[in-house]
Amino acid sequence: MKVLPDFYQDHIVKHLTKPQYYMSIILISLISEHRWVRLEELANLFPQPIKFESRRKKLQRFLSLPALNLETIGFPILSQLLLIFFDNKQVVEVIIDRTKWGCINLLMVSFHYQNRAIPIYFELLNKKGSSNLSEQQQVLYKVLDLLSNYQVVVLGDREFCNVDLASWLSSLKVYFCLRLRKNEYIEISSDVWKKLRDVGLYPGMSLYLKGVKITKTKGFQGANIACKWKRKYRGWQAEEGWFIITNFVTLELALKAYENRFGIEEMFRDFRWIQY
Repeated sequence: MKVLPDFYQDHIVKHLTKPQYYMSIILISLISEHRWVRLEELANLFPQPIKFESRRKKLQRFLSLPALNLETIGFPILSQLLLIFFDNKQVVEVIIDRTKWGCINLLMVSFHYQNRAIPIYFELLNKKGSSNLSEQQQVLYKVLDLLSNYQVVVLGDREFCNVDLASWLSSLKVYFCLRLRKNEYIEISSDVWKKLRDVGLYPGMSLYLKGVKITKTKGFQGANIACKWKRKYRGWQAEEGWFIITNFVTLELALKAYENRFGIEEMFRDFRWIQY
């Protein structure tokens, strides 16, 4: 039974010896069948007639191979997948998000495709809590380089509402939709500031603020803010509205793009459903 598509295999064999390649196929099969990635469990299941500890050490050595990294193995394969999913110069919506699994803190970037987020790149944060601007720029820079043939839109929730990130993306001529916190200040007239929560947004209402200045301290100028508070639907009412800093020129484009950020939630639900 073929485990991987041909273009996966053609690329992987360039970086692994024949025994290493076969080991990778066995591991992929085991993970797909048992949906378990703990080293000890994989060593217990690995079909080789040697002692358990020898199998464990062998797997550990294999997984530590320098070639087994996203940029060497993953990015060329992803480039092929992108050619299948998107036409050249087509818009690719990229979602940046942070997730925590137990003590593992991951900063992850995915692309949106058919109502799902598909992971592109991630980095393990050696700390608890939120990511900072430098870490966000680092992961995005790698992904933006991979997607240099496409028009990219970066989508992010309130962890990524840093105006410096918006300014950096703007300088790279990358579109963005980043959700702001409702206590963020905007300048409504010369030296007159108001919090977003006080602009008068209510359920069922949309609002587009063009070319405003955000935050008293850094004063990011010329920003557009797309605002929307969803109306009550089937008895459910959103607790608050969206305030999205963007360089899109219309409310409709910004809201349509930001709604696709929720593909990341579907991806995490998929992970839980298949028990990874």
